[in-house]
Amino acid sequence: MNLVKPLIALLAIVNPLGIIPFFILFTESFTPEQRKRTIIVSSISAFVVIAVSTLIGADLLHFFGISIASFQVGGGMLLLISAISMLNARTGATKSTSDEVEEAADRASVAVVPLTIPLLTGPATISTVIIYASNSHFWWQHAVLIGYGIIIAAAAALCFIAAEPIAQFLGKTGINVMTRLMGLILSALAVEMMSDGLLKLFPGLGR
Repeated sequence: MNLVKPLIALLAIVNPLGIIPFFILFTESFTPEQRKRTIIVSSISAFVVIAVSTLIGADLLHFFGISIASFQVGGGMLLLISAISMLNARTGATKSTSDEVEEAADRASVAVVPLTIPLLTGPATISTVIIYASNSHFWWQHAVLIGYGIIIAAAAALCFIAAEPIAQFLGKTGINVMTRLMGLILSALAVEMMSDGLLKLFPGLGR
C-alpha cells in the first residue's frame, strides 16, 4: 500500500478549509468556551470515526459478504460524486443537505452532528478508510492509517481555531479555489480507485 495516498485522499475529502464557513455559521452565537469545546469534541470525533473504520471496516465488509473490489468501485463512485461537487465549489452532496444545515444552526451543540458527521467524516471518508485498511496486510499499516486520523483531527482543529482569520484572509473566493484544487486531486484518486476495483472484478480488462 502506498502510504502517502491515504493521507492525500483523506485531506482532500475532509477539506477542513471548506468546512470553515459552516463552523462559523454553527458557532456564531457560542461563547469562547462553547466554541473551544465544540472544536475539541469535533476533532476527537473525527479521529474516532477514522480509527473505528480502520479497525473494523474490513470485518463489516466480510460480514455482509461484500468484496473489496466491489467496494472499491462503489467507494470510487462516491468519491467522484464528492469531487464533482467540490470542483463546483460546493460541499459534497454526500456530506450534508441544506435542511440539515438549517436544522444544525438552531442546535445548541453541533460538534458531532453535523460538524463531524457528515461534514468532516461522511460516507466518502469512511469508505476511503475502509478500502485502504482492507488493502493493508500488516499491523503497522493499520497503525499508520490511525495516525493519519490524528493528523486529520489536528488539521480540522487548527482550521476551526483560526476559522475567522482564515475566512477573512482567503475570503469566499480563496476557499472556493482551495476546494476546487482538493476536488481535482480527489477526482484523480477516485478514478484510480474505481479502475483498480474494475480490474479485480474483470481481469480481462487489463489485457
